[in-house]
Amino acid sequence: MKAMVYHGNRDLRLETVPDPSPTEGEALLQVDYCGICATDIEEYVYGPKFIDKTKLPIITGHEVTATVVEAPDQAGHLSSGTRVALNTVLTCGACFWCAMGETPQCEQFTVVGFDRPGGLAEYLSWPAEELIPLPDSVSSEAAALIEPSGVAHHCVQRGNIQPGETVAVVGAGTVGTLTMQIARAKGARVFAVDVRQMSLDLASSLGVEVAINAAEEDAEAILKDLTDGRGPDLVIDAAGAPNTPADCMRYVRRGGRVVLVAIYTSTPEFDFNSIVAQEKTVIGTIAYGRADVQASVDLIAAGKLSTTPLITDQIGLDEVIDVGFERMMAPTKDVFRILVKP
Repeated sequence: MKAMVYHGNRDLRLETVPDPSPTEGEALLQVDYCGICATDIEEYVYGPKFIDKTKLPIITGHEVTATVVEAPDQAGHLSSGTRVALNTVLTCGACFWCAMGETPQCEQFTVVGFDRPGGLAEYLSWPAEELIPLPDSVSSEAAALIEPSGVAHHCVQRGNIQPGETVAVVGAGTVGTLTMQIARAKGARVFAVDVRQMSLDLASSLGVEVAINAAEEDAEAILKDLTDGRGPDLVIDAAGAPNTPADCMRYVRRGGRVVLVAIYTSTPEFDFNSIVAQEKTVIGTIAYGRADVQASVDLIAAGKLSTTPLITDQIGLDEVIDVGFERMMAPTKDVFRILVKP
């Protein structure tokens, strides 16, 4: 089969490799789509960072939707032709963190495309119990963004959003825009903050109450005006710029919460005295669990989460670097998600 194989820093090759051979309990999948995200770009330009160096070379790609080719006999929920979403994070289920329900901290945390062969390939094998059948109302294209939707859902859960609360999401990229929609589905009033008007326009079209261009407007003042002078109950950093954690701390109300869902390429600065004196809470969030993947499927099926507006283009495996990566890395980035159809 054809696959994109990561050999190291700026060394990603389209190669012919053997088809996967599923082990006991695994299904053989034909990849329908695999999304390209910022993490893929970071691994290509700066990595390997999250990719397990001991597993190189490895087929990359972690935003996968697929169709079952062969399923193990014990997987009664699957048959040939079943379209599925993947819980792309595998955990041991037995360590302290798994027992606590904190699965992203599992000692044997394993991710498709980082620790096991990924989805930028024609075929993939994955544990059948971690495959979630897609209802007819969820297209394979929409399901290709279930992985970042799982990240967004886990973020919202970590933020403990309550109906009627005010939430500002800083960064209206893919994860940020998905987070906004899920927060709205939880009953929150949601505001978007970004410096790209294209992103803000999309956020507005997907239902945020107010979209604020921080490059042209005083975001802090506007957020206070929208919240009776207090600031939002919760501010989420989905941007990951050097200044955005400090911005989030300024925006949030006294006694409020800040959730960091972005990955930072430099060490952000905080006003720790304001955290102490104003009793603000800072929460980290990473990845997701099976429940977040299932919830994302359910939200899409219910019409409460729209992923297809975030799909900018579809390309083939032979275009991943020259088209996909180049567009994602362009200084004037004009894309959200590019899907690869192997």
